[in-house]
Amino acid sequence: MFKYKWLKGTSSALILVLMIALSIQVMDAQNGETPHTLKPDERAGSAPASIADLKWLTGHWTGPAFGGVCDEIWSQPAADSMMGMFRLIKNGKTVFYELITIIQENKTLVMKLKHFNSDMTGWEEKDVSVNFPLVKVSPAEVFFDGLTYRKEKDGSLQVFLSEKQKSGKMEEEEFRLQPVAQQESR
Repeated sequence: MFKYKWLKGTSSALILVLMIALSIQVMDAQNGETPHTLKPDERAGSAPASIADLKWLTGHWTGPAFGGVCDEIWSQPAADSMMGMFRLIKNGKTVFYELITIIQENKTLVMKLKHFNSDMTGWEEKDVSVNFPLVKVSPAEVFFDGLTYRKEKDGSLQVFLSEKQKSGKMEEEEFRLQPVAQQESR
């Protein structure tokens, strides 16, 4: 009955649990960067999408991040793109900025960003940007490679970023940002 000797005498329930655990690990290795981020399936390519699919991201968002407070601002979709800005403030001083675009190209989306110190000196070389290809999009959620944005029912924006640590392990940073207009009305 058992093809593998090590399974002989093992209960059906334990075999089922082992199979589920193994299938979850295989799915995570293929699709998950961290619990809330995804990696693209190289064979499938990027998901089809239009820049209009991300209209819900438009606005000015703020909240705690990286031990400080961040601002993230997204323009309305126009001309097959959105532009964004990010600023991290700690102890009353700007730590760094990001200039960001989401561009519709080849019937999909790609996020491109560049980092800048507070004095506007760039982190990346002049002709280089950090690129996040689209993995999946839904009406209130977008998964780029290692970066997820989710608009919550309460109007907040949840952001998940996977980052490789010095140890080589992938860790997930989570931010919950509030719309600035909503915060100011409190």
